[in-house]
Amino acid sequence: MPPDASLVSLLTWVAALGGALFAGGALYASLVEHPSRMACGPPMAVAQFRTSYPRGARLQAPLAGVACLAAAVAWLAGAPRGWLWAGVTVGLVIPLTLAVIAPTNRRLSDRGLSPDSPEARRLLRRWGYLHLARTLLGLVGSGWMLRLLTGA
Repeated sequence: MPPDASLVSLLTWVAALGGALFAGGALYASLVEHPSRMACGPPMAVAQFRTSYPRGARLQAPLAGVACLAAAVAWLAGAPRGWLWAGVTVGLVIPLTLAVIAPTNRRLSDRGLSPDSPEARRLLRRWGYLHLARTLLGLVGSGWMLRLLTGA
């Protein structure tokens, strides 16, 4: 059975939109939000992290999931294999977050952590580097999707 071109087109656009929105949000956090939080000093940075991170996670996780899932379903519906790999690239941020970044997130969110401690400063720096990895995955995956969309 030939692939349904309109379904494939819709799914690839949904995947690309989800990937681009994820990458944009991650880039903003890496280049603007986290450096600004760090410039305020560890006590304020920890306080800001504790309020902003849960909100960001509620936005970012679904965007990465939608991008990955829509790209995989588009591939199953007949889109080129590149869609699967681009979707997986964006989707990798989910296991990266759960397996690697989550312990840092939990510790920074722990009310038992003294915001002015050397540990807090170390965790904030670590979080910035770890989040940069998420940003790069999002940018690579969504850039790949854009290239696939444009046929470049």
